[in-house]
Amino acid sequence: MNTIAWKGVMPAVTTKFTSKDQLDLPLFTKNIQAQLHAGVHGIILGGTLGEASTLSKAEKNTLILHTVKEVKGQVPVVINIAEQTTKDAVTAAHAAQEAGAKGLMMLPPMRYKATSAETVAYFEAVASSTDLPIMIYNNPVDYGIEVTIPMFESLLKSPKIQAVKESTRDTTNVIRLQNAFGTRLNILSGVDTLALESLLLGAQGWVAGLVCAFPAETVAIYALAKAGRIKEATDLYKWFMPLLELDINPQLVQNIKMAEVATKIGSEYVRLPRMPLQEPERSRVAQIITTALTNRPQLTDYKSLL
Repeated sequence: MNTIAWKGVMPAVTTKFTSKDQLDLPLFTKNIQAQLHAGVHGIILGGTLGEASTLSKAEKNTLILHTVKEVKGQVPVVINIAEQTTKDAVTAAHAAQEAGAKGLMMLPPMRYKATSAETVAYFEAVASSTDLPIMIYNNPVDYGIEVTIPMFESLLKSPKIQAVKESTRDTTNVIRLQNAFGTRLNILSGVDTLALESLLLGAQGWVAGLVCAFPAETVAIYALAKAGRIKEATDLYKWFMPLLELDINPQLVQNIKMAEVATKIGSEYVRLPRMPLQEPERSRVAQIITTALTNRPQLTDYKSLL
């Protein structure tokens, strides 16, 4: 069985497209290299930010193969599994493993609101079919199914289920999970606007969104928090918060891609039915990004803390 150090900052990267709606691998590479240079601890492909629901199986496979080649083993490449059927989820897990992914992030069944028993069986079926370690994505706010502590008690019988992307938007759940499972379950914050709080409560990592545009600042907050330099982490977090709030928005993909353009590591091209932001929202988001860049702080040597 494979394993991953489920900790640190793991960006849920965006998928880059050309004006002709093809994968833009050169620009994607530029962003991945910026993430690695900043000191991220993993790369997550095919999440909501990656516009996974619009990607073909061939495109997903291309992205995995390309990312594995680019990272050269420096960090694990993790693929998100968000399928409607158990059969398709198992197939996707097999494809990810064959392409060189080192781990899976898994949502409950999509569209159908599965019962607790059905959800557990879904995760267990994938876990029993692959050698890859799994991080459960627990986001009842957006996806309608909560993976509760009793459900985790069943799931953690499988050694392949090792972590949770904690996105319930209730920071007390970090404590509940620690009280229930100790070090058996690694906890990674999945909500940008609750990340520092979660890290200070003991979460091991942060599955981040705005990291796509601001990798160094994101990793710096993690490093400072874990080094106990809380005031410095908090000051940086205060500057970051207006940007982080762009992640908890239905147009998070468009928002973050606008930010990537501003930091010169992305483009605004999205895949239909998504469209670039329209006025007046476009101006509002642009002002947030401009203000942040105008006041962008000078970072300490945070890499020495990693």
